[in-house]
Amino acid sequence: MFKKFTDTVTLANGVKMPCVGYGTWQTPDGEVARKCVSEAIKLGYRHIDTAAAYGNEVSVGEGIRDAGIAREELFITTKHWITNRGYEKTILACEESLRNLGLDYLDLYLIHWPAVKKIADNWEEINAETWRGFEKLYKDGKIRAIGVSNFLPSHLESLKARSTVKPMVNQIEFHPGYIQSGLVDYCRAEGITLQAWSPLGSGAVLKDEFLGTIAAKYSRSIAQLCIRYALQNDIVPLPKSLNADRIAANMDVFDFAISADDMAAIAAMEQIGYSGFYPEEAPADALV
Repeated sequence: MFKKFTDTVTLANGVKMPCVGYGTWQTPDGEVARKCVSEAIKLGYRHIDTAAAYGNEVSVGEGIRDAGIAREELFITTKHWITNRGYEKTILACEESLRNLGLDYLDLYLIHWPAVKKIADNWEEINAETWRGFEKLYKDGKIRAIGVSNFLPSHLESLKARSTVKPMVNQIEFHPGYIQSGLVDYCRAEGITLQAWSPLGSGAVLKDEFLGTIAAKYSRSIAQLCIRYALQNDIVPLPKSLNADRIAANMDVFDFAISADDMAAIAAMEQIGYSGFYPEEAPADALV
């Protein structure tokens, strides 16, 4: 179990990834993104997550530089968008993200969403060609680790049969009220590290009375409980906030532990806070 904010998880290829990241989904481009990323790094975050589709890579890069921390101390992730599927377009997309961020390399690059049968009968070949671009970038040293986001076991099995490098990470929606236990179990068995986007869920999660009662037992906020819940499931959470106090509070989750009974009770909750973005529905407008 992670014991302190500076702990890391070792990916399948030996790369170490900080156990908590700062997420930037829905963070407005410009001064807001720049300031929030810079503040997060100055507070102690070393793991920053963005995506081409978020439209804020340039400002995230500015925030990284403003923070004044050595590049090798940071772990920077961005994601490849669905309009750039295929080998050649993937190479170009990564190069564009590097330019936007002002970086020479990425620590982690993810396929944002899988191609699925709903959009193309040859979805398996589309994913395989995109992943071939990822493998090339990885072998050329442009990316330290490669992975996927929102991939289900069927997508991962297909990719495994058509690739030479297994995804090291799968970033999925995970929070109390939506834990995707089958997918989590599959990734663990395959040695794929899990990250949690939207680890705080939606407003429904942060207002849930049941979670509020459990959080109160530990004198914590529901947000802190959610982050701790991910960590105790060995899943790397990527909480996002635009408020400096809450950005700091989201780090303060290492001096308590959720009991086994409470962990089980949270796992047994009915579904709440689900984003509605399901891979097989091919959510082309899901910028998560």
